[in-house]
Amino acid sequence: MAILGIPQNTINILKKYDFHFQKKYGQNFLIDTHVLEKIIAAASITKEDFVLEIGPGIGTMTQYLCENAGEVMAVEIDAKLIPVLEETLADYDNVTVVNEDILRMDIAEIAQEHNAGRPIKVVANLPYYITTPIIMELFESHVPLESVTVMVQKEVADRMQAGPGSKDYGALSLAVQYYSKAEVVANVPPNCFMPRPNVGSAVIRLACHESCPVEVQDEKLLFRIIRASFNQRRKTLQNGLGNDASLPVSKEMAARAIEMAGFPPAVRGEALTLEQFALLANVLGEIMKG
Repeated sequence: MAILGIPQNTINILKKYDFHFQKKYGQNFLIDTHVLEKIIAAASITKEDFVLEIGPGIGTMTQYLCENAGEVMAVEIDAKLIPVLEETLADYDNVTVVNEDILRMDIAEIAQEHNAGRPIKVVANLPYYITTPIIMELFESHVPLESVTVMVQKEVADRMQAGPGSKDYGALSLAVQYYSKAEVVANVPPNCFMPRPNVGSAVIRLACHESCPVEVQDEKLLFRIIRASFNQRRKTLQNGLGNDASLPVSKEMAARAIEMAGFPPAVRGEALTLEQFALLANVLGEIMKG
Protein backbone atom coordinates (compact mmCIF):
# COMPACT_ATOMS: atom_id res chain seq x y z
CA MET A 1 0.00 0.00 0.00
CA ALA A 2 1.36 3.42 -0.99
CA ILE A 3 1.53 5.97 1.85
CA LEU A 4 0.02 9.07 0.27
CA GLY A 5 1.70 11.64 2.53
CA ILE A 6 4.85 11.01 0.44
CA PRO A 7 4.79 13.37 -2.60
CA GLN A 8 5.88 10.82 -5.22
CA ASN A 9 3.12 8.39 -4.21
CA THR A 10 0.55 11.19 -4.55
CA ILE A 11 1.90 12.08 -8.01
CA ASN A 12 1.77 8.42 -9.08
CA ILE A 13 -1.86 7.90 -8.08
CA LEU A 14 -2.96 11.19 -9.70
CA LYS A 15 -1.23 10.17 -12.96
CA LYS A 16 -2.72 6.68 -12.85
CA TYR A 17 -6.26 8.08 -12.70
CA ASP A 18 -5.47 11.06 -14.94
CA PHE A 19 -6.88 13.26 -12.20
CA HIS A 20 -7.29 17.00 -12.82
CA PHE A 21 -7.73 19.38 -9.91
CA GLN A 22 -11.03 21.25 -9.91
CA LYS A 23 -11.01 24.85 -8.75
CA LYS A 24 -14.70 24.72 -7.81
CA TYR A 25 -13.89 22.17 -5.08
CA GLY A 26 -10.82 24.04 -3.83
CA GLN A 27 -8.69 20.88 -4.01
CA ASN A 28 -5.24 20.94 -2.37
CA PHE A 29 -3.84 17.59 -1.20
CA LEU A 30 -1.47 17.34 1.76
CA ILE A 31 1.99 15.95 0.98
CA ASP A 32 3.70 16.19 4.35
CA THR A 33 3.69 13.27 6.79
CA HIS A 34 4.72 15.46 9.75
CA VAL A 35 1.61 17.63 9.33
CA LEU A 36 -0.58 14.54 9.03
CA GLU A 37 0.84 13.15 12.27
CA LYS A 38 0.23 16.51 14.00
CA ILE A 39 -3.43 16.47 12.92
CA ILE A 40 -3.96 12.94 14.24
CA ALA A 41 -2.26 13.84 17.54
CA ALA A 42 -4.24 17.09 17.89
CA ALA A 43 -7.54 15.30 17.27
CA SER A 44 -6.58 12.68 19.91
CA ILE A 45 -7.88 9.85 17.70
CA THR A 46 -8.19 6.46 19.44
CA LYS A 47 -9.67 3.06 18.60
CA GLU A 48 -12.73 4.10 20.64
CA ASP A 49 -13.57 6.86 18.15
CA PHE A 50 -15.95 7.22 15.23
CA VAL A 51 -14.43 9.90 12.98
CA LEU A 52 -16.24 11.82 10.27
CA GLU A 53 -13.78 13.08 7.68
CA ILE A 54 -14.98 15.84 5.36
CA GLY A 55 -13.19 16.06 2.01
CA PRO A 56 -10.81 13.06 2.02
CA GLY A 57 -9.51 13.86 -1.49
CA ILE A 58 -7.39 10.87 -2.54
CA GLY A 59 -7.37 9.44 0.99
CA THR A 60 -4.11 10.86 2.35
CA MET A 61 -5.38 11.70 5.83
CA THR A 62 -7.97 8.93 5.67
CA GLN A 63 -5.20 6.32 5.74
CA TYR A 64 -3.87 7.83 8.97
CA LEU A 65 -7.37 8.02 10.46
CA CYS A 66 -8.07 4.38 9.61
CA GLU A 67 -4.85 3.33 11.36
CA ASN A 68 -5.83 5.18 14.54
CA ALA A 69 -9.66 5.25 14.78
CA GLY A 70 -12.26 2.58 15.41
CA GLU A 71 -14.41 3.62 12.44
CA VAL A 72 -14.11 6.32 9.77
CA MET A 73 -16.71 7.78 7.43
CA ALA A 74 -15.15 9.83 4.63
CA VAL A 75 -17.51 12.17 2.76
CA GLU A 76 -16.23 13.27 -0.66
CA ILE A 77 -18.21 15.55 -2.99
CA ASP A 78 -16.13 14.86 -6.15
CA ALA A 79 -17.37 11.68 -7.87
CA LYS A 80 -14.10 11.43 -9.82
CA LEU A 81 -12.24 10.70 -6.59
CA ILE A 82 -14.38 7.72 -5.53
CA PRO A 83 -12.48 5.13 -7.67
CA VAL A 84 -9.19 6.59 -6.36
CA LEU A 85 -10.39 6.21 -2.75
CA GLU A 86 -11.51 2.63 -3.43
CA GLU A 87 -7.91 1.83 -4.34
CA THR A 88 -6.04 3.89 -1.72
CA LEU A 89 -8.25 2.62 1.14
CA ALA A 90 -8.61 -0.98 -0.08
CA ASP A 91 -6.55 -2.34 2.85
CA TYR A 92 -8.91 -0.96 5.49
CA ASP A 93 -12.17 -2.55 6.61
CA ASN A 94 -13.08 0.25 9.08
CA VAL A 95 -13.88 2.96 6.53
CA THR A 96 -17.00 3.92 4.59
CA VAL A 97 -16.63 6.31 1.65
CA VAL A 98 -19.70 8.40 0.79
CA ASN A 99 -19.99 10.48 -2.41
CA GLU A 100 -22.10 13.35 -1.13
CA ASP A 101 -22.16 17.04 -0.22
CA ILE A 102 -21.70 17.19 3.57
CA LEU A 103 -24.14 20.12 3.79
CA ARG A 104 -26.92 17.84 2.53
CA MET A 105 -26.31 15.08 5.06
CA ASP A 106 -27.96 14.54 8.44
CA ILE A 107 -24.84 14.30 10.62
CA ALA A 108 -26.84 13.82 13.83
CA GLU A 109 -28.38 10.71 12.24
CA ILE A 110 -24.92 9.45 11.23
CA ALA A 111 -23.73 9.90 14.86
CA GLN A 112 -26.79 7.98 16.06
CA GLU A 113 -26.31 5.10 13.61
CA HIS A 114 -22.54 4.73 13.85
CA ASN A 115 -21.75 5.92 17.37
CA ALA A 116 -24.97 5.30 19.32
CA GLY A 117 -25.52 9.06 19.55
CA ARG A 118 -22.26 9.60 21.45
CA PRO A 119 -20.14 12.64 20.50
CA ILE A 120 -18.14 12.12 17.30
CA LYS A 121 -14.86 13.64 16.16
CA VAL A 122 -14.72 15.56 12.88
CA VAL A 123 -11.48 15.93 10.92
CA ALA A 124 -11.29 17.91 7.68
CA ASN A 125 -9.09 19.74 5.21
CA LEU A 126 -11.57 22.42 4.17
CA PRO A 127 -11.42 24.65 1.09
CA TYR A 128 -11.68 28.35 1.90
CA TYR A 129 -15.05 29.00 0.27
CA ILE A 130 -16.91 26.34 2.30
CA THR A 131 -15.15 26.54 5.70
CA THR A 132 -17.64 28.80 7.47
CA PRO A 133 -20.86 27.14 6.16
CA ILE A 134 -19.61 23.67 7.18
CA ILE A 135 -18.46 24.70 10.65
CA MET A 136 -21.68 26.66 11.27
CA GLU A 137 -23.79 23.73 10.09
CA LEU A 138 -21.96 21.34 12.44
CA PHE A 139 -22.50 23.67 15.38
CA GLU A 140 -25.98 25.04 14.70
CA SER A 141 -27.56 21.66 13.94
CA HIS A 142 -26.42 20.50 17.41
CA VAL A 143 -24.69 17.39 16.14
CA PRO A 144 -23.16 15.53 19.12
CA LEU A 145 -19.52 16.62 18.73
CA GLU A 146 -16.45 16.09 20.86
CA SER A 147 -14.07 18.05 18.66
CA VAL A 148 -13.59 19.44 15.17
CA THR A 149 -9.98 19.45 13.93
CA VAL A 150 -9.69 21.27 10.62
CA MET A 151 -7.11 22.53 8.19
CA VAL A 152 -8.19 26.00 7.09
CA GLN A 153 -6.72 29.06 5.47
CA LYS A 154 -4.52 30.88 8.01
CA GLU A 155 -6.70 34.02 7.97
CA VAL A 156 -9.80 31.93 8.78
CA ALA A 157 -7.99 30.41 11.78
CA ASP A 158 -7.13 33.97 12.89
CA ARG A 159 -10.79 34.97 12.57
CA MET A 160 -11.90 32.00 14.67
CA GLN A 161 -9.63 33.07 17.53
CA ALA A 162 -10.10 36.86 17.28
CA GLY A 163 -11.39 38.98 20.16
CA PRO A 164 -13.40 42.24 20.33
CA GLY A 165 -11.93 45.29 18.63
CA SER A 166 -9.72 43.47 16.12
CA LYS A 167 -10.36 43.57 12.36
CA ASP A 168 -10.63 39.75 12.27
CA TYR A 169 -13.40 39.68 14.92
CA GLY A 170 -16.83 38.81 13.55
CA ALA A 171 -19.76 36.41 13.52
CA LEU A 172 -17.49 33.38 12.95
CA SER A 173 -15.29 34.31 15.96
CA LEU A 174 -18.34 34.51 18.21
CA ALA A 175 -19.91 31.28 16.95
CA VAL A 176 -16.67 29.36 17.47
CA GLN A 177 -16.31 30.80 21.00
CA TYR A 178 -19.96 30.05 21.82
CA TYR A 179 -19.69 26.39 20.87
CA SER A 180 -16.03 25.53 21.48
CA LYS A 181 -12.53 26.37 22.68
CA ALA A 182 -10.26 27.05 19.69
CA GLU A 183 -6.55 26.27 19.55
CA VAL A 184 -4.22 26.53 16.55
CA VAL A 185 -2.06 23.40 16.68
CA ALA A 186 0.06 23.91 13.55
CA ASN A 187 0.81 26.51 10.91
CA VAL A 188 1.18 24.86 7.50
CA PRO A 189 3.11 26.56 4.67
CA PRO A 190 1.95 26.33 1.02
CA ASN A 191 4.71 23.85 0.04
CA CYS A 192 3.00 21.14 2.13
CA PHE A 193 0.23 20.88 -0.51
CA MET A 194 -0.26 19.80 -4.09
CA PRO A 195 -1.08 21.96 -5.95
CA ARG A 196 0.59 24.67 -3.91
CA PRO A 197 -1.98 27.25 -2.66
CA ASN A 198 -1.25 30.99 -2.70
CA VAL A 199 -1.71 31.37 1.06
CA GLY A 200 -0.62 29.71 4.29
CA SER A 201 -2.89 27.34 6.19
CA ALA A 202 -3.37 26.37 9.82
CA VAL A 203 -4.69 23.35 11.69
CA ILE A 204 -7.16 24.47 14.35
CA ARG A 205 -8.79 22.24 16.94
CA LEU A 206 -12.21 23.21 18.23
CA ALA A 207 -12.89 21.36 21.49
CA CYS A 208 -16.65 21.53 21.94
CA HIS A 209 -18.07 22.88 25.21
CA GLU A 210 -20.03 20.41 27.31
CA SER A 211 -22.23 23.27 28.50
CA CYS A 212 -22.78 26.70 27.01
CA PRO A 213 -20.36 29.38 28.32
CA VAL A 214 -23.08 32.08 28.43
CA GLU A 215 -26.71 32.10 29.53
CA VAL A 216 -28.97 32.99 26.64
CA GLN A 217 -32.73 32.47 26.38
CA ASP A 218 -32.96 32.32 22.58
CA GLU A 219 -29.89 31.04 20.73
CA LYS A 220 -31.36 31.77 17.29
CA LEU A 221 -32.04 35.40 18.27
CA LEU A 222 -28.48 35.70 19.64
CA PHE A 223 -26.99 34.71 16.28
CA ARG A 224 -29.40 36.86 14.29
CA ILE A 225 -28.25 39.84 16.41
CA ILE A 226 -24.59 38.90 15.93
CA ARG A 227 -24.96 38.58 12.16
CA ALA A 228 -26.93 41.83 11.91
CA SER A 229 -24.30 43.72 13.89
CA PHE A 230 -21.47 42.58 11.60
CA ASN A 231 -23.33 42.81 8.27
CA GLN A 232 -22.64 46.53 8.26
CA ARG A 233 -19.50 46.82 10.37
CA ARG A 234 -19.13 50.57 9.96
CA LYS A 235 -22.60 51.30 11.30
CA THR A 236 -23.49 51.58 14.96
CA LEU A 237 -25.07 48.55 16.59
CA GLN A 238 -28.38 50.45 16.80
CA ASN A 239 -28.46 51.02 13.03
CA GLY A 240 -27.24 47.50 12.25
CA LEU A 241 -30.07 45.93 14.25
CA GLY A 242 -32.71 48.43 13.11
CA ASN A 243 -31.84 47.99 9.40
CA ASP A 244 -31.69 44.19 9.32
CA ALA A 245 -34.60 42.54 7.51
CA SER A 246 -34.21 39.27 9.46
CA LEU A 247 -34.88 41.04 12.78
CA PRO A 248 -38.36 42.45 13.49
CA VAL A 249 -36.79 45.30 15.46
CA SER A 250 -37.16 49.06 15.00
CA LYS A 251 -34.27 51.45 15.63
CA GLU A 252 -36.16 52.66 18.73
CA MET A 253 -36.39 49.11 20.12
CA ALA A 254 -32.71 48.55 19.36
CA ALA A 255 -31.80 51.82 21.13
CA ARG A 256 -33.85 50.80 24.17
CA ALA A 257 -32.22 47.39 24.38
CA ILE A 258 -28.73 48.88 24.06
CA GLU A 259 -29.48 51.37 26.83
CA MET A 260 -31.04 48.72 29.12
CA ALA A 261 -28.01 46.47 28.61
CA GLY A 262 -25.82 49.36 29.78
CA PHE A 263 -23.93 50.00 26.53
CA PRO A 264 -23.14 53.45 25.06
CA PRO A 265 -25.69 54.59 22.39
CA ALA A 266 -23.09 54.69 19.59
CA VAL A 267 -21.50 51.30 20.39
CA ARG A 268 -20.54 49.08 17.45
CA GLY A 269 -20.99 45.32 17.38
CA GLU A 270 -17.26 44.70 17.04
CA ALA A 271 -16.74 46.13 20.57
CA LEU A 272 -18.97 43.59 22.34
CA THR A 273 -17.85 40.31 23.90
CA LEU A 274 -19.86 37.09 23.63
CA GLU A 275 -21.20 37.68 27.17
CA GLN A 276 -22.37 41.18 26.19
CA PHE A 277 -24.09 39.87 23.05
CA ALA A 278 -25.87 37.26 25.20
CA LEU A 279 -27.04 40.01 27.60
CA LEU A 280 -28.29 42.11 24.65
CA ALA A 281 -30.14 39.11 23.17
CA ASN A 282 -31.89 38.45 26.49
CA VAL A 283 -32.88 42.13 26.90
CA LEU A 284 -34.05 42.49 23.29
CA GLY A 285 -35.96 39.19 23.54
CA GLU A 286 -37.95 40.58 26.48
CA ILE A 287 -38.66 43.85 24.62
CA MET A 288 -39.83 41.91 21.53
CA LYS A 289 -42.27 39.94 23.69
CA GLY A 290 -43.77 43.32 24.53
